[in-house]
Amino acid sequence: MASPDAVCFTFVADDTSEIPTTQELRNALQKGSDEVKIDTLRRIILATVNGNPQHAMLMPVIQYCMPSKSKTLKKLLHFYWEVCPKYDDNGKLKQEMILVVNAIRNDLQHPNEYIRGATLRALQKLKEAELLEPLIPTCRACLEHRHSYVRKNAVFAIYSIYKDFENLIPDAPELIHTFLAAESDMTCKRNAFVFLVNCAMPKAVEYLLSVYDQISSFDELMQMTIIELIRKDCKNDSPHRPKYVRCIFELLNSSSHSVKYEAATTLTALTSNPAAVKSAASSFIELVVKESDNNVKLIVLDRLETLRSKHEHVLDPLVMDLLRVLAAPDMEVRRKCLNIALQLVTSRNVEEVVGTLKKQLQKTLEADFEKNPEYRQLLIQSIHICAIKFSEVAANVVHALMEFLGDSNNPSAVDVIAFVREVVEKFPNLRQSITAKLMQTFGDIKSGKVFRGALWIIGEYCSEPQDINEAVQAVRKVLGEIPILASEQRLLDAAGGDEEKDKELAAAGSSGAPRVLADGTYATESAFTGAAAAAARLEAVKAASKPPLRALILGGDFYTGAVLGSTLTKLVLRYSQLSKDAKKVNSLRAEAMLIMTSIVRVGQSKFAAVPIDEDSQERIMNCVRTLAELQTEPIVNDIFLKDTKAAYTKMVATEEKKAAEKKEKETKAVAIQVDDLLTFRQFSKKAATDGIEDYELDVTKATGAGEVTESIISDLSRVVQLTGFSDPVYAEALVKLHGFDILLDVLIVNQTADTLQNLCIEFATLGDLKLVERPSTHTLGPHAFHSIKATIKVSSTETGVIFGNIIWEKGTSEICVVLSDIHIDIMDYIKPAHCNEAQFRSMWTEFEWENRVNVNTTITDLRIYLAHIMKSTNMACLTPEAALSGDCDFLSANMYARSLFGEDALANLSIEKMEDTGTIQGHVRIRSKTQGIALSLGDKITLAQKEVAAAA
Repeated sequence: MASPDAVCFTFVADDTSEIPTTQELRNALQKGSDEVKIDTLRRIILATVNGNPQHAMLMPVIQYCMPSKSKTLKKLLHFYWEVCPKYDDNGKLKQEMILVVNAIRNDLQHPNEYIRGATLRALQKLKEAELLEPLIPTCRACLEHRHSYVRKNAVFAIYSIYKDFENLIPDAPELIHTFLAAESDMTCKRNAFVFLVNCAMPKAVEYLLSVYDQISSFDELMQMTIIELIRKDCKNDSPHRPKYVRCIFELLNSSSHSVKYEAATTLTALTSNPAAVKSAASSFIELVVKESDNNVKLIVLDRLETLRSKHEHVLDPLVMDLLRVLAAPDMEVRRKCLNIALQLVTSRNVEEVVGTLKKQLQKTLEADFEKNPEYRQLLIQSIHICAIKFSEVAANVVHALMEFLGDSNNPSAVDVIAFVREVVEKFPNLRQSITAKLMQTFGDIKSGKVFRGALWIIGEYCSEPQDINEAVQAVRKVLGEIPILASEQRLLDAAGGDEEKDKELAAAGSSGAPRVLADGTYATESAFTGAAAAAARLEAVKAASKPPLRALILGGDFYTGAVLGSTLTKLVLRYSQLSKDAKKVNSLRAEAMLIMTSIVRVGQSKFAAVPIDEDSQERIMNCVRTLAELQTEPIVNDIFLKDTKAAYTKMVATEEKKAAEKKEKETKAVAIQVDDLLTFRQFSKKAATDGIEDYELDVTKATGAGEVTESIISDLSRVVQLTGFSDPVYAEALVKLHGFDILLDVLIVNQTADTLQNLCIEFATLGDLKLVERPSTHTLGPHAFHSIKATIKVSSTETGVIFGNIIWEKGTSEICVVLSDIHIDIMDYIKPAHCNEAQFRSMWTEFEWENRVNVNTTITDLRIYLAHIMKSTNMACLTPEAALSGDCDFLSANMYARSLFGEDALANLSIEKMEDTGTIQGHVRIRSKTQGIALSLGDKITLAQKEVAAAA
């Protein structure tokens, strides 16, 4: 594990194409003004930072820059002392550094407090004991300076010296403790306290207990440091733990959001007491409500979710406070808030929660915001979950939600009808009231999908003769006059569209004879004029206001017409079983058959926007045939009345089972193996520090200190040879991926006996890759080697190519060696992901780029081929295992993945095993929003197929 205190080096891109010589730099420092010196010194620092130390420039910098009174130049000098080469070839400190130490001492005694403070800050970066030792007395004297800016930097200067070289200031803890007791400035006190926390914990605890009653009056930085001390001291089973808990409780009321967050996090780590956990959760909720930054809201909500998962049911009473977060305008915050709230809902608070959600739902109708439809859908889904989980609220929720069946936002209305369907199935006592309410809302429904769901519910759950009669009347009401074709024709005739008259006009007009108009002028009427008038009248009839279901059917939605036919068939079949009155049964049957034949006929006429499709026509005619043979086909009756409902019941049960399995999988405790180590808390040195360790783990993850370095084997697998072994210069690159960056570590070996002057590697990129900095020039001795690093930014998931060459000077000419191309594999940026069926369909429709790859493989097993494609493309299979199981010669599966850049990649695999040859045929269709990812995944699949063929 890397040390978190390891020095961090910075590479600064220098855009200057011309690098000045040492003599030019010297002349600029010697003869230039302060502005020229500043620019020159900046160039020297950049060159040094980027790996080209200017050894010969140390004395000119001391000679010509140090006497200047420019504050900017002094600041740059501080940076230069940090990076300049301080040791000679024998590893001894250079003689010139005596002058540097003297200049630093003078700056530490300077009357200007800014120069003193800035110099003390620069001292924190120096890590050479020989440089620091003569400066110790001056640093100690700065602790007594009149200005707080000097004192606070003096404390941290002593801290950094003591941390690295304790022997230089052995009495530093006592010195700082004394300073802290006498100091009045809060920032200086905070810096001194940080020193004690990290270097002398007992003295820090002693000071904290001495000012225990004043903690609430300290400023934010001091309070944050106190929290850090408490966290560290509690690792060692501190006897002051109860006092610390009380102190943290006080800090929960701090006005600072940072202090409140840290205090709540630390409190949950110190104790698992329900009261403490609730207080911490209340603070988190208050933070989310008051904080304006959405990123902070999301971070705190994540912390709240973690707290909820560790302390089941402790946070349940806070659910109403949490729902205040819904006032935030950001959809992601609302979604995360509702996800947590739904986990906190119990039978005690479900009424209040649902009431709040209903109020929010009503607000989406009253106010007009950009994300209103999406928010409405989210609220409907949340109410759906509550109602299914707690039957006591289902009755009064379902009727309220049914008001949204006529919503113009189709997804919301579809969610409502899905909810109604599930409630009707699960709660038999609500069926009659729900079907009655549903029939009343028929006139408001605008969507064909919602109508289909509503018609299916009516067909399955209207079980009384009276209900069936009312259902048929409701259908007639939204369908309008029957037969549809005859009534539409009458409307056309009433509009002046008599066909006989049109024909007569056409015949008369064909002669081209002039007609006398009412005002005595002549006019000529042609057949074309008559046809145009007839077409205009037809369009006017089509555009006329119509009942909703009739409008859908005339608009070409014959799938809804087929569902209507199926619903009417179920109603008639059930009515025939319940009623003994043959006359009424026949009347109802005739009416249903008339409606169905009317739909078929109008679908074949000019009044329909598009002709009826064969599937819908066949389905409707099957329903007509079933009603015609009412008494002779009992098997068909069972299919209509029992099988469809049984299929839905089975589907609901399967969904519940899957949800239960998922929950069990998430909450399942890790099994303890028989040979695992047993830990007794009483014997452990770190008692009750699980939460503390979690915090430290978060810090190491955030700083990257906890990252495990890759093994040498994995490094070697990423080495790419760039030149040949017979080339004068051999080069190879280690390609490392760091998130959105590619780091090239290029090793260059001079294979000649000559010195190579001004050797430079030039890189260029193809695709969405960008070179961050241009590698500098180097001089390479005979048979010497050198390592050069280059960073490349990646901005999208697309196959990229890095190419380039090595150039060096030989005499007056330049020699160039072209490098091999480095191909960037997009699989490093694509990760498997999951989405639901509705999201997949929505994205499939939306994405415009499609790449179709034909299957050409030697694999003969369909499932093995699917697994091979998933492994090759890093995609997850969305098709359930149950749908893929069984022995079949055909397989269709949907796959999904997301890139690190948030790009979605969809794929559909449709393959078939040929009976005669046993080979697999078919295709893989890839869709994405951008062309690059679709083409790259297609190339990857093609390559994977070739590799299998080659292996075979």
